[in-house]
Amino acid sequence: MTSAVERVVIVGGGTAGWLAAARLAAARPALAVTLVEAPDIPTIGVGEGTWPTMRATLAAIGITEGEFLAACDGSFKQGSRFDGWVSGAADDRYLHPFTSPPALPMRDLLAAWQAVEPDRSFGAAMTAQGSVCDLDLAPRQRTMPDYQGAANYAYHLDAGKFAALLRDHATRRLGVRHIADHVTGVRRGDGDSIAAVIAREHGEIAGDLFIDCTGHAALLIGGELGVPWIDRSDTLFNDRALAAQVPVAEGSPIASQTVSTAHAAGWIWDIGLPGRRGIGCVYASRFVDDDAAEATLRAYVARVLPDAPEVPVRRLSFPTGHRARFWQGNCLAIGLSAGFIEPLEASAIVLIELSLDALVDNFPASADAMPIHADRFNTLFRYRWDRIVEFLKLHYVLSRRTEPYWLAQRDPASVPPRLAAMLALWRDQPPSAWDFPQVDEIFSAASHQYILYGMGYPLPAGPAASDRARAALAEQRQRARSLASALPTNRDYLDALTGAAATAAE
Repeated sequence: MTSAVERVVIVGGGTAGWLAAARLAAARPALAVTLVEAPDIPTIGVGEGTWPTMRATLAAIGITEGEFLAACDGSFKQGSRFDGWVSGAADDRYLHPFTSPPALPMRDLLAAWQAVEPDRSFGAAMTAQGSVCDLDLAPRQRTMPDYQGAANYAYHLDAGKFAALLRDHATRRLGVRHIADHVTGVRRGDGDSIAAVIAREHGEIAGDLFIDCTGHAALLIGGELGVPWIDRSDTLFNDRALAAQVPVAEGSPIASQTVSTAHAAGWIWDIGLPGRRGIGCVYASRFVDDDAAEATLRAYVARVLPDAPEVPVRRLSFPTGHRARFWQGNCLAIGLSAGFIEPLEASAIVLIELSLDALVDNFPASADAMPIHADRFNTLFRYRWDRIVEFLKLHYVLSRRTEPYWLAQRDPASVPPRLAAMLALWRDQPPSAWDFPQVDEIFSAASHQYILYGMGYPLPAGPAASDRARAALAEQRQRARSLASALPTNRDYLDALTGAAATAAE
């Protein structure tokens, strides 16, 4: 007789823990879901960028879009802009938007781009979303149904407020049991299985499946089960970050994209929210010390927000890598306990979402089936981590900057062999679905195209521009004009939303 999986115990809160609790409780109401988190250990709380997948996640757990935006000081994200990554010149800028190029062969579109508008950036030619971002426009009108828009979009958010919203929603509406206590030990079952975690005040908390959301501590997957850590710092060098929250003037514009600005030994993120901007400096400690990195961050803030007050800066250190396995026995690691790669392109939260999608859609009915699910999950997510490492490295190897940090990033010894092979292939043909064949690729062929051609990678030889490709690019220009006249600014949209929420609360 097999043992049914009926009790899920999540250790750790934050975005990972509470998203896991909400997704499981919403998708499988018969499960008994318990979340245990230490009441006095703060979360990292600086992951402020999401992918468009977040819209489906929020809808699946039953949170309305207006509630989410109001509760999390949220704003819209329509892509990532990269400033200074190629040469560092004043006009060095390109966009990785969330809308794909027209559904035509990329060789054809590249030929039309060069024939019709070679002076425009690749992103600007392929989609109207660049124009929407340039004008700080929202991707939707308020009359549209939740989670639908005129352009593909995700969100920027306050991570601490997001975790609080998820906790409230999961416990009040979805029946998740919340235990505020310290996990001090584990009672093992047979083999690699965990029978219960032991909490300081609540004693044993038994479960059939345990989800480790304890962050870098990885109390279960690493500390108890001893799953090794795979270091990827030989490929991606950044290991430190400084984070600041800078207030903005009332009524000031809210950017439609994350802005990533390269500096001599890393890059700076700039994320616009209605009440502040989250600005941080990512860097490699072997190329710059903490004080110099802070000076770089403060110089950036002084340049982009000259009237802003001086604000405190949080210093963060992080390992670069991931577990050798993410599901061991009856324990699954999600979030930082599974791994962490620098926050470029906001892969952290989308990995949480994809992990939960895989778990919910393939939930083990019995303990006997768990090894099969674990093997499949581990194979898929090792593939995904490898692709993330390669995609982030792509941003660095295409740079032409000459500082020691950037020269080291281009050292062939630091480039993953598969990426080196793909770069050779992409001189002959554009990135395609053949290069990224898995279901739910985090970074599709289109994402690679935006980085390659945004950074000036040589174009493969192709046919003369066809009429249909020329027409497709002309359609994007017309769509940009239509969206500019139809969409509100981010500030107008979010201020109206906040005003409506305040009126409803009175």
